[in-house]
Amino acid sequence: MKLLTVSIFIIPLFTFAQSGEKLQNQPEYFTNPVWNGADPWMLKEGDFYYYCFSANNAIQVSKSKRMTHQGEAKTIWKAPPTGWNRSCLWAPEIHFIGGRWYVYYASGESGPPYIHQRTGVLRSKTANVFSEYEDLGMLYTGNDSSVPESNIWAIDMTVFKHNGKLYAVWSGWKKQADTDKTPQHLYIQEMKNQFTLKGKRVLLSSPEESWETGGPLNINEGPEVLKNGDNVFIIYSCRESWLPEYRQGMLQLKNAKADPLERENWIKTGPVFEGNEKVFGVGHCSFVKSPDEKEDWIIYHSKKSTNPGWERDVRMQPFSWKPDGTPDFGKAIPTGVPVKLPSGETK
Repeated sequence: MKLLTVSIFIIPLFTFAQSGEKLQNQPEYFTNPVWNGADPWMLKEGDFYYYCFSANNAIQVSKSKRMTHQGEAKTIWKAPPTGWNRSCLWAPEIHFIGGRWYVYYASGESGPPYIHQRTGVLRSKTANVFSEYEDLGMLYTGNDSSVPESNIWAIDMTVFKHNGKLYAVWSGWKKQADTDKTPQHLYIQEMKNQFTLKGKRVLLSSPEESWETGGPLNINEGPEVLKNGDNVFIIYSCRESWLPEYRQGMLQLKNAKADPLERENWIKTGPVFEGNEKVFGVGHCSFVKSPDEKEDWIIYHSKKSTNPGWERDVRMQPFSWKPDGTPDFGKAIPTGVPVKLPSGETK
């Protein structure tokens, strides 16, 4: 496999780096992976990049002016010793809405089997990302909110604004089950506010296409919203997260005025980003602009090896746009191959 079409820059530098010279002496480049981790959520707010992740049953956030440098991570919330969210803390996302920080996370009372996962919400007490957070409780992601005990399994929630309304998208089950070997689907629902869903959940996507099925468990998960002008996309992960076949599909809203709550208004395409013989199981991404806002970047995780399991790294690379306005993520860049720093970033 060719490294990249821009090999005029990459091959000589890669050879030079392999000869023993440390890449740090080439400050205009970095290499993937950038750090260990999974389900990477990076957000650019103002001049800073905020990176949110789970570790040791707690949620941590780092703040940095550089995409490729994580910054010091600080714990903003720890799972309680008892209750529905005391264990299995997964894939937190942090969003700045209305002057406060909101964190959406998946958690459960026990596992494995991971049959208790639900989605919770935290809210900062001030506009400072490192302020104290209050637990606003569990979101109802089932079919009848008048019966709280009928709540249904839900993970990987993200939120986005469209035409003045706030929406939530997540991965869930059609009905509650007693096994975690249950197919996962994508749902969307309007939000009354940042911590309350409104109306009924809508089944947005099921694993039905040949490129998102075929393994031991059919999965749609890790939905993330990407916008390009009036175009709205949901990039999501499919196939099995513990296998190298893990990849990403795309839903595109037909037009800016189309109702996101109507399933027929979304066009499915895929796979739009997948692994290769050197990068395995790419999935669960986030998207940010470069420091000078001139470039678009995808932040994603990949498996450390082809062996089944969840040992993963975090990677990042720039992407472009096709003439029709859809994203072109290109190919996953192999480990150790120099990548030019994001536009506007210096070491």
